[in-house]
Amino acid sequence: MPELGVNIDHVATVREARRTNEPDPAWAAMAAELGGADCITLHLREDRRHIQDRDLLVMRETVKVKLNLEMACDNGVLELACRVRPQQVTLVPERREEVTTEGGLDVLAHRAVVAKTVERLHAEGISVSLFLDPDLAQIEAGAGMNVEAVELHTGQYALAAGAARRDELVKLASAGARIQQLGMALHAGHGLNYVNVQPVAALPGMLELNIGHSIVARALMVGFQQAVREMKQLVVAARTE
Repeated sequence: MPELGVNIDHVATVREARRTNEPDPAWAAMAAELGGADCITLHLREDRRHIQDRDLLVMRETVKVKLNLEMACDNGVLELACRVRPQQVTLVPERREEVTTEGGLDVLAHRAVVAKTVERLHAEGISVSLFLDPDLAQIEAGAGMNVEAVELHTGQYALAAGAARRDELVKLASAGARIQQLGMALHAGHGLNYVNVQPVAALPGMLELNIGHSIVARALMVGFQQAVREMKQLVVAARTE
């Protein structure tokens, strides 16, 4: 059964809209744990548009489940990550102009800097996951860096409909199988919601799903704990039906 990672970035987005101190992402992390989250995910961006350094420091002390830090291969964020030591770091691409992450990390084009970042994180005992498109060449390159996991970018699957969505699911399944053949754990995330999550959760060997925006949006209507609980129920049901 996949573990559910709850991304709390957009709680910080609401806070930063007013440059105030509420809502506190740490509150959301606590509620997510009570709702059944297996992992808390947060993305510390170079531009600090939502999550701040303080949020990472507080949650490293208060979160009881796995803490997964998403970050680019940025030296400043890397030094903070190595000091705080979350259980897992997921390396992602970043562009300051983007609204949200637009695709997977290009390991082939940035092999040297990615490898150096992975090496530094491993030296601190931090597990590393790479956020990649379901592209076999990228996955092969990632495997050469001895990372523990690959998180497949599910954005194209989430945007597609009908036969196109089924085609995207086939791509994810093929990529997922190759990830496992190469000895890495299979994770997935981006654009997953209460309607489309179950086929991805049901992929053979899926170990972790990271979902943020949909849960935060649902939480506005039913509360954070309940929103997480509902998503967790869908993930569990996908592997037991």
